Amino acid sequence: MNLTILGCHSATPRVDTNPTAQILEIRNHNFLIDCGEGTQVQLRKNRIKFSRIKHIFISHLHGDHYFGLIGLLSTFQLLGRQQELHIYGPKGLREIIELQLKLSNSYSMFDLVFHELTSVNSEIILDDEQVTVRTIPLNHRIYTNGFLFSEKPGERILLPDEAKKAKVDVAYYRKLKQGFDVINKDGILVKNDKVTLASKSPKSYAYCSDTFFDESIVPIIKNSTVLYHESTFLDKHERLAEPTGHSTAKHAAYIAKMADVRLLILGHFSTRYDDLNLFREEAESIFMPIELAADGKKFTFE
Repeated sequence: MNLTILGCHSATPRVDTNPTAQILEIRNHNFLIDCGEGTQVQLRKNRIKFSRIKHIFISHLHGDHYFGLIGLLSTFQLLGRQQELHIYGPKGLREIIELQLKLSNSYSMFDLVFHELTSVNSEIILDDEQVTVRTIPLNHRIYTNGFLFSEKPGERILLPDEAKKAKVDVAYYRKLKQGFDVINKDGILVKNDKVTLASKSPKSYAYCSDTFFDESIVPIIKNSTVLYHESTFLDKHERLAEPTGHSTAKHAAYIAKMADVRLLILGHFSTRYDDLNLFREEAESIFMPIELAADGKKFTFE
């Protein structure tokens, strides 16, 4: 599971900071999560192939999370894209994009499949053989969702030498990988755990931006491998958090602690702060380990 931070700052882009966008690589999927202004430039800088993006997730309709979408779609068109593209986001996103395409006479030559979200409860929005994606309802000024990306358990790891010793016919190897006990060439039952190993534990990534401190998300993200949680403000500006629908570094740390996640990544920093290490210091008084997001920063989770 690999994560590339394309942008991790709030509000407006600056020369050295970009608004929110991420690429999550998980089980042969390249998911684009939010698409702030300048996302396609960041994709190019980070050498991410546009053609590998088949699913885009938009958390909410504030500009720093989706203003880059129409530009990216236009580039897809210019590059001759033909494969369909799935876009998941709040109701209204489809109307916005289709109006922009209509008025610019830029209808796409590939299928745009919109999945408009309206539920205030967590729901599964993507489910295939490899990954499940469900929404995380967030507490912001407008309708907003985070997203939980969860790997499905992989096949067991076959031990070929042990299988041969147990006289298992190769025709049954597939069954062994699927977790079944099998009958060997002598008619004896071979227990699966004698000739296979368990696969690596499935990993999960919880993305939460933007939101005020809200404990109701804890059961949804419980035991996640990684939590990305917005931390727009430092503690000295906590008074701004609730009216703007944002969190402090300490708020994010409390959520991580309650959810018992393995790692917390802080992001969506207000551009009023020059020293981002202060976010780490405040959060580490409550939870560890912590990483700070940074434009272009890459994470690999084993």
